[in-house]
Amino acid sequence: MHSITDFITTHADQDRPGAGPFEVENRATLQVNLQGTVYAKAGAMVAYRGDVKFSRKGTLEDGVGKFLKKAVTGEGMTLMKMEGNGRVYLADRNKRVHVLALEGESLCVNGNDLLALQSTLDWDIVMLRSVAGALSGGLFNVQIAGRGLVAITTHGQPLVLPVTGARPVHTDPQATVAWSGQLTPEIHTDISLGTLVGRGSGEGVQMRFKGDGWVMVQPYEEQAVAAAR
Repeated sequence: MHSITDFITTHADQDRPGAGPFEVENRATLQVNLQGTVYAKAGAMVAYRGDVKFSRKGTLEDGVGKFLKKAVTGEGMTLMKMEGNGRVYLADRNKRVHVLALEGESLCVNGNDLLALQSTLDWDIVMLRSVAGALSGGLFNVQIAGRGLVAITTHGQPLVLPVTGARPVHTDPQATVAWSGQLTPEIHTDISLGTLVGRGSGEGVQMRFKGDGWVMVQPYEEQAVAAAR
């Protein structure tokens, strides 16, 4: 039991001197110290203060081509543009938040698992069409490259697996969160496994990563995002 004063003190926003652009406020909340432009998952804003403008797809200026092309997915993957000066708090279904700093590298993130990215990064939305034929709704991912911060989310603690030429990695598409940009996943169908677990399960369809890099998975099978209509 807590008094109101104790409760407020325990759960209050932590004002950190010299805080960076992205700060994990608690396990499931990202604090964006906005000075300019940041892209975020639509619907992820839980609170903000300051002078902030939010734009949705179809009203964006410098990303309009990405949003109007049919590669953009439905509500679960749509990005919004946040502009101005202030502090914005983002969260997505109590998932854990992780902030990655790109220093010239590239990575791909499952559309379900991208929370926010700085506008200094180059990005594009791509559908893994080979997965679309195997999974209901297909699988969309965001390809990100350059220098800047990216916030991703996972159900539970993620596991990162190294991929080498001698040691490829197979993953469940619905548990795959992100992978290094130099890898291109292939779709592998295990008919015997699909028969064992039943036709309605996704385990018979796997993503196979070959080359040199890494792949991140989570201990949870998340349904693929449906395409926009």
